[in-house]
Amino acid sequence: MIELKRLYKRYGEKDVLKNINLTIEKGEIFTIIGPTGVGKTTLLRLIDLLETPTSGEIYFDGVGANVSAKKRLEIRRRMAMLFQKPALFKTSVFENITYGLKFRGEGKESIEEKVNHALEIVGLVDYAERKASTLSGGEAQRVALARAIVTEPEVLLLDEPTANLDPRSVERIEELILRINRDDETTIIIATHDMLQGQRLADRIGVLMDGEIAQIGVPNEIFYSPNNEAIARFVGVENIIPGIVRTNERGIAEITIDTGTIFAVSDYQDGAVKVFVRPEDIIVSESRGESSARNVIRGRIQQLNDLGPLTRVQLDTGLVALITKQSRESLGLRKGAEVYATFKATAVHVVR
Repeated sequence: MIELKRLYKRYGEKDVLKNINLTIEKGEIFTIIGPTGVGKTTLLRLIDLLETPTSGEIYFDGVGANVSAKKRLEIRRRMAMLFQKPALFKTSVFENITYGLKFRGEGKESIEEKVNHALEIVGLVDYAERKASTLSGGEAQRVALARAIVTEPEVLLLDEPTANLDPRSVERIEELILRINRDDETTIIIATHDMLQGQRLADRIGVLMDGEIAQIGVPNEIFYSPNNEAIARFVGVENIIPGIVRTNERGIAEITIDTGTIFAVSDYQDGAVKVFVRPEDIIVSESRGESSARNVIRGRIQQLNDLGPLTRVQLDTGLVALITKQSRESLGLRKGAEVYATFKATAVHVVR
């Protein structure tokens, strides 16, 4: 549906985006994640043809976007963009949503039908005559979303669509995004720094780091098999341990680390590596017990931090585990207690 080739964007002396090569498939939800200020919004604006690249090419449905002003307008009319902060006019909700249709010269009956349908989708039928200025943040974002989808775009671009919204509003917006994608087969591209939102919504994820695409993959690949340490840290891998591969027997690598040995499913036969283990993949217990897990490391609890329904457990070995608060209470965990951290070889991701 959309293809970016060797795309660069420079402001003054700074390359904001560098050598972006990316393909978006028709009908998929593609999420761009990355730290704040890394260039996600700039990338969306380039795709939406609001800005032109310093160099490189953009193709929409196989057609180059840099052909002529007329062609760019034709392509832009097949897309819609929802910005992070909804800019609503000081009129009614209904009037706000008609904006794009009036620009396109739609008739009165058609406008009424399409706007009412958009209001039904976002769950604001009873708000049609309400002044947009009186709406809550979540309601305003749903109006902005209705205004974006009323023109029936083939591609919908969303820039931080749930930033600064309460959890219930986030849930409703995410439900709407999934519905629009499912019911209308709309191709959706989302830029967000909320990595969990990316995981919940995306068919595929692109990680943007320092202006470059650092990794593209399905959510499991990004969150459980990150390409490097920077990506691992961003997606919540707290256990990043340097080690040396000593042996490899039938795909199980034996890796020496400062505090002992870790076993991992890996093709590496030898050499220096980094070991990644997600904290939620570590089981904490009072006794060694019987388990099929290859990795059992003894340590003392240095810190216990409650995070809502979860507890973060930090050991003196450097390992961090994430367990339920219920597990913490049933085990009676306390600072200074000796425990065993257990995790499977399949839970370990190894990179050079």
